[in-house]
Amino acid sequence: MNGEKALRYHALGSASVAGDEARVVISMVVSKPVSGLVEVAMVERHPLGSQAFMPLGEGRLLVIVCPDEDGRPGQPQAFVAASGQGVNYHADVWHGVLAPIDKRQSYLIVDRDGLGNNLQEHFFDAPWLIQLPGSGLDLDGAAKS
Repeated sequence: MNGEKALRYHALGSASVAGDEARVVISMVVSKPVSGLVEVAMVERHPLGSQAFMPLGEGRLLVIVCPDEDGRPGQPQAFVAASGQGVNYHADVWHGVLAPIDKRQSYLIVDRDGLGNNLQEHFFDAPWLIQLPGSGLDLDGAAKS
């Protein structure tokens, strides 16, 4: 690519959109970091489109997803994305908010824009707590919704 002066990493994720006047957009966001004990009080999903988040710098990311249980999120599961690793959520996947670990981080976002309600939020009756120790993750359910 580019006269052999660039190495291209092709199709690292995919975007899908549905709905009237829908289009794929590219945005940027700067997120505040999390550390220590992380409270997960809310998760969200986007029924009309996928979302991809690619870090623009070095730093790990706390990724939180939930299985769908009859239209409601089940128990959250937490993962740590390696420094430089992004995440691509398919449409209708319950997930937490962007949560870079230990330092502020900028992300390139591939997302849907258009008519229709593409955001569903769920607030748990009591927050789930995730402890971020140096070597792993523990998930403690304070209450199940």
